Amino acid sequence: MAPLLNPYLNFDGNARQAMEYYKEVFGGELNMHTFGEAGGAGEEFADKIMHGMLTTPDGFTIMGSDAPPGMEYASGNNFAVSLSGEEEDTLRRYWEKLSDGGQVSVPLERQMWGDVFGMCTDRYGVPWMVNINTREG
Repeated sequence: MAPLLNPYLNFDGNARQAMEYYKEVFGGELNMHTFGEAGGAGEEFADKIMHGMLTTPDGFTIMGSDAPPGMEYASGNNFAVSLSGEEEDTLRRYWEKLSDGGQVSVPLERQMWGDVFGMCTDRYGVPWMVNINTREG
């Protein structure tokens, strides 16, 4: 399966409501996971959305989350472009090119959910997320 490119939206504590709204608008299947399910987020963030993904019948994918602890939310900087999939070599090549001359905020490395993930802002100020699905199915 080819890598997936889609918007990733950040919200100020209302990701659940926003993602449910987009499901009403576009239809499809919505999966959400909380910070509490991942552990270690503290009581204040336990019910907030760590990751939500809406896959629509028309082929749209919208991902979103509440701004995590320590990340300042500001309207206008509440998005990123997400690249994800299982093609590790291809996604690592994209990462290397996107992060070259930019700023890495999360190095591309294995994360607590099992995937390899990184975040950077390219040299033109566009924020990117790269997730390499490495979980055994």
